[in-house]
Amino acid sequence: MIRIVLVEDHFLARLALRSILDARTDMAVMAESRDGVGVADLCRKHQAQVLILDLRLPGKSGFEVLAEVRKALPSVKVVVLTNYDGSEDVYKALHGGALAYLLKDTSGEDLVNAIQSVAQGLRYLPASVGRRLAERLGSSELTARELEVLHLIARGMAGKEIADALGIAEKTVRIHTSNLLEKMGVGDRTQAAIAAIQRGMVHLD
Repeated sequence: MIRIVLVEDHFLARLALRSILDARTDMAVMAESRDGVGVADLCRKHQAQVLILDLRLPGKSGFEVLAEVRKALPSVKVVVLTNYDGSEDVYKALHGGALAYLLKDTSGEDLVNAIQSVAQGLRYLPASVGRRLAERLGSSELTARELEVLHLIARGMAGKEIADALGIAEKTVRIHTSNLLEKMGVGDRTQAAIAAIQRGMVHLD
């Protein structure tokens, strides 16, 4: 019996997931949570083997929860189930220790296969997610400062506003902008903002 903790903020989504998993004789949902608070304690209390985790949660992001659980309970295997389909999201989740990454339009069969795989310590990636990961691994890494500039560009800030926000010269902002445009393979700030959102490098919500 695979013991599962489910973290999902939408009630109907939790209900649907539980109905799929409760129909199985080889797995059981031991506990649920609608946010990321105390998830590691929940996993410990119910001796969870698998954590199904959304990345978009109230109060605390799924990435933060993933880091906390992996640190506190490295034996717990994490299946990310999310609407975030950007290549950066996939990379961050897998780099952070998740063994499976599924989008919420996945089939019940894929979900079950993912749970069974990660319970055995195996990675599970649908082909579409694998392609996104390949895109991310094939791109150049942005520096921490370039990411900061990119976040502010995506929020519609002008060069001077970015310079003031980061406490740097406007000329330095232009240099960082030029570098990140080249690394991202885009032609201007607007394209960079769109690409950043599509790839999951920036989340505006």
